[in-house]
Amino acid sequence: MHLHTLKELDSTEGTVQLHSEGDDAHFILHPTPNPNDPNDPLRWPRWKKHLCFGSVCAFTFFTNYAIGGLSPAFYLLSIEFEKSQTEVTGLLLWPILVLGLFNFFWVPMANYFGKRGVFVFASLLLCLAYLWGAVAQSFESLLWSNIIAAFAGSSTEALGAATVNDLYFLHERGSMLGIYMNAIAGGNTVGPLICGFVVTSLSWRWHKWMAFIFTAVNFVVVLLFCPETRYDRSELSQDSATLPLNSKDSTTTPNEESWTGAPAEKTLSASSQELTADDPAFPQLPKKTWLQELSLWSGVPKSTNLLTLFIRPFPLILYPAVIFAFISYAVSLAWVVAINILNSFVLQAPPYSWKPSINGLINIPGLIGNLLGAWLGGWVVDQYSNWRSKKNGGVFQPETRLHLLWIPAIIVPAGCLAFGYGVAEELHWTALFFGYGMVAVGLTAVPVATMTYVSDCYLPVNADALLLVNGLKNIVAFGFLYGVVPWITESGYVNAFGTQAGIYVLILSLAIPLAVLGQRLRHVTGGWRIIL
Repeated sequence: MHLHTLKELDSTEGTVQLHSEGDDAHFILHPTPNPNDPNDPLRWPRWKKHLCFGSVCAFTFFTNYAIGGLSPAFYLLSIEFEKSQTEVTGLLLWPILVLGLFNFFWVPMANYFGKRGVFVFASLLLCLAYLWGAVAQSFESLLWSNIIAAFAGSSTEALGAATVNDLYFLHERGSMLGIYMNAIAGGNTVGPLICGFVVTSLSWRWHKWMAFIFTAVNFVVVLLFCPETRYDRSELSQDSATLPLNSKDSTTTPNEESWTGAPAEKTLSASSQELTADDPAFPQLPKKTWLQELSLWSGVPKSTNLLTLFIRPFPLILYPAVIFAFISYAVSLAWVVAINILNSFVLQAPPYSWKPSINGLINIPGLIGNLLGAWLGGWVVDQYSNWRSKKNGGVFQPETRLHLLWIPAIIVPAGCLAFGYGVAEELHWTALFFGYGMVAVGLTAVPVATMTYVSDCYLPVNADALLLVNGLKNIVAFGFLYGVVPWITESGYVNAFGTQAGIYVLILSLAIPLAVLGQRLRHVTGGWRIIL
């Protein structure tokens, strides 16, 4: 079994020329689109990219909408099925574990057989699982419908983020990943918000029926309008290797409009002059028809086998960026879901004694926090990184993605303290709302910034790296959440959430040495032979 280094796959080590030099600086496109293949996803029209990406976001949104969104009904479900608080929270805890574990199944399958076939099958399975949940007559049946739904939904945990890298360029990744993370987090906030009113007016079953209808519509969209996004650009990347950073001839005049129909604001690297549409050595490939794009079969890679793809991700845990990304994502997720699990038992019991519909309103600050976090970790970080690259002679350093993490490192712990003290001291409900909203900022801001950082550093193996981040963070979050109710029962809200605040600060502080030493670490780890 031959092992490769990251340098053999990407000699840039993540440091690339993002802007041309001079007063009229333009973006340089990374990765380089294939000028001779109209089927390259990077050359798709913008509407086609957005439709495909939007259906993926809808898929992951409805996964969390129906599973996490059921939390306002936990108190009523515990009464209806005569289950304890810990047993009812299993409706969310076990799916969280499944969402993480089965990343390790879906990603290798998609890398081998193609993403389209996986998405079509998983979309159909998710739809059927929600139908099952809507008609479930026992607690165990409802639990297993959630677990099967999580099995189907786990297909987008890492593949959705990898699809961003298939469709969009380096300078767009943060913003688009921010939208994707909003879809994940939004399901956990919009879902409970709507479910609260549905449970009060109708029943929890209607929450499942609504999810079934929405996922059925999205299944049709995935089936008819989402082509394969997997694309082998290894030969192209070899032919269009990045020029030395001190080269004065770093760009040409062609812009992204010639590839995607987008506004003329970005340029290709000069090395792509070797691959022009007029070069007879590189004839234009025929464009696939719509019927051809509907095929569920896109071939299998000849250079590897399925077993290798299942094993390949695990050595990547040695990369420092992957370790930091999954740990910081895990605590960001765990703290939010902990509040999601606990809030119905707090707000629907004395002294608040709220109805489920009113209880669901706590997700409004959660949704606002998610939106602010995604904007901060996505668009703001993109703009900041672009600005820093211009100040650096047009050279982009991935570590600039980490510089703004000090903001959630302050906001999230403050939110933990506000919620913990608010519950313990029976403060006005606004304290709980503000606390939840502040904690929710971290759920999107941190993973958007860190997963984009991972993609920038390890683009040739980004699907495997993101698989580790998404899979391991759910396993860690499950371990925490499995014990959060007994922990809080024994220690109290103040001690538990105070400890969470301290842990969060400690973990995000790891971004400091990573930001300072990141370039050196990328250079050292780029020579490690750990890639299968």
